[in-house]
Amino acid sequence: MDRYAISKTQGTRNSTYTRSKGISFYNLPKYPVIPLSDNDVYAITEWGDRFDNIAFQFYGDTTLWWIISTANPNIAVFNSIFIPVGSQIRIPQNIGAILDNYNAINR
Repeated sequence: MDRYAISKTQGTRNSTYTRSKGISFYNLPKYPVIPLSDNDVYAITEWGDRFDNIAFQFYGDTTLWWIISTANPNIAVFNSIFIPVGSQIRIPQNIGAILDNYNAINR
């Protein structure tokens, strides 16, 4: 899984040194706040569960792991795909609205 797949390359920095070296940098994405919803699903994690596997199970897409991670800020360190065993996690179901918000703040 490429963690920079959804990031945009901003080109090279404005200093003479970095332009001459061709060093690129990424504009890292901003993630929206994910509000509680009556449609959210809750699950208890088991050994081997990861955010990407759960995203595939519920959304059919491993790259949407950040939705579950962002919705559960007290469960694991953000940008970690691992979840402590026995944790109750919230799995948002309104991913269309979440993706619309994500696209709006990352234009």
